[in-house]
Amino acid sequence: MSIAKRLYLLMAASLISVLIVAAAGLIQIHKVFDAANYGNQNTVPSLADLNDAMNNGALARLRVWQFMAVDDPATRDKIIAKMADNDKAVEDALNHYEKENLSDDTDKKLLADIRKNYEDFSNLRKKTVGLAKEGKLDEARDYILANQAIPEKMAVAFKASYDYNVKLGKEGADTARSTVSNATMIALGVSVLGICVILFMGLTLIRKIVSSLDYAVDIAETVAKGDLTRTIDVSSNDEVGQLLNSLNTMNGSLATLVGSVRTSTDSINAASTEIASGNMDLSSRTESQASSLEETASSLEELTSTVKQNADNARQANQLATSASETARKGGTVVGEVVETMNEINDSARKIVDIIGVIDGIAFQTNILALNAAVEAARAGEQGRGFAVVAAEVRSLAQRSATAAKEIKVLIDDSVGKVQRGTTLVSQAGSTIQEVVQSVQHVSDVVSEISAASQEQTAGIDQINVAVTQMDETTQQNAALVEQAAAAASALQDQAHALSVIVDGFKVNQHSGQAASGFSAAASRPVVAQAAPAAAARKPAGKPALKAVPAPRPATPSRAKPKDDDAGDWEEF
Repeated sequence: MSIAKRLYLLMAASLISVLIVAAAGLIQIHKVFDAANYGNQNTVPSLADLNDAMNNGALARLRVWQFMAVDDPATRDKIIAKMADNDKAVEDALNHYEKENLSDDTDKKLLADIRKNYEDFSNLRKKTVGLAKEGKLDEARDYILANQAIPEKMAVAFKASYDYNVKLGKEGADTARSTVSNATMIALGVSVLGICVILFMGLTLIRKIVSSLDYAVDIAETVAKGDLTRTIDVSSNDEVGQLLNSLNTMNGSLATLVGSVRTSTDSINAASTEIASGNMDLSSRTESQASSLEETASSLEELTSTVKQNADNARQANQLATSASETARKGGTVVGEVVETMNEINDSARKIVDIIGVIDGIAFQTNILALNAAVEAARAGEQGRGFAVVAAEVRSLAQRSATAAKEIKVLIDDSVGKVQRGTTLVSQAGSTIQEVVQSVQHVSDVVSEISAASQEQTAGIDQINVAVTQMDETTQQNAALVEQAAAAASALQDQAHALSVIVDGFKVNQHSGQAASGFSAAASRPVVAQAAPAAAARKPAGKPALKAVPAPRPATPSRAKPKDDDAGDWEEF
């Protein structure tokens, strides 16, 4: 039974007890009222009627003697009239008594005796009055004295009825007193019984509620201390039982939650490990950038070789042009112009060689700057201030390389135009230089090769520009990633440690700990860093490689400090 129903039952018992006491009191009050009011409603009116009848009967008896004492006829007539009034008053009182105040059969019998005796008295009185009217006063006096027992019986009958009504009045008063006493005892008994029942039910309910609440408080204090392993016994279905069921459900939910939090903590630790692995991957990317710089250096070497080959071809063209000049004597002026044109081409080729030399120097400096940028980034960690300077210098060199490439293109275009002019002049020479046609054709082929080599140089320079730009962007992104990853890893480790300390304050069942530890073992497996092999696979075969730079360890932001000898390292490199 629920506590609410028990409280309702306790209230109902209290109300029933009060109602029983009230009902019993009302009933007894009505009984007392009836018993006490019997005297007012019956006894007093009965005594009044009997007293009225007795008084009028006594007056009628007295008037008989008055009638015999006087001789005046008028006075006698008045006395006879008064006796008639007395008879009527007696009859009215007895009739009213019989109609309104008759109590029981005994009272009825006593009333019948009164009527009979009064009738006998009336007959005695009439006969006595008749003798007195005839003047036989002595006979009338003797007759009335001889029958004196008749009025005495009448008086006795009146007194018997009067005493009986007095007795009934006393019995009513006694009944009222007894009823009051009984009502008092009943009220006290019912009140005591109701109080005992209410106290028993109340104390039982209070003991049940207090013991259940103490048990619930004990459980709550146990949970507050972090012990989630306690089993809650529920032995009732009332509100306290529902509270204990809710506490049991809460206990299980908290145990599950704590197990999940422990599992999440292990996952966070595993994630921290993966972040460290990510930092290693970023280090591998730095090595990949160094490899890209090596490829750039190789491309610059190839470009230098091409420029040298163009210079050799230009020299061969010059020699062939000289031979053709000796053969083409008849076209001296035209051949001379051709020779001048070819000399201009040769000068342009030399300028190209000089520009390529500048590009070579720029490329070499770019290589140095890029390598220093990688070393600076590896040393500085999150505080890679020197890397910004290196990156700016790399971009400046890239711009110079682009400018040199444009100048090469202009010179190559100029060389092509001059070759075309030489061809025109050779055509004008006509038959004069027919003997040197083959040589001039050879010169034209050599000049074409120079043009093709110049185009290859332009393409190579463009590739260098793109590679340097990509290297700059990648290096900046990697630096930002390394800094963010280091900060995130440090914060994540701190939070994971704090969370572990909090969660360790709870006690859970063994199966929750096993589930959390299983997940932790699966999540904390070492992650194999594959970025370095991938970077090695991207290195071109047969290219000259620089000395490998060791991968930097992930640095914690709070421990990374810039060194004061960075400028010295730059100079030494």
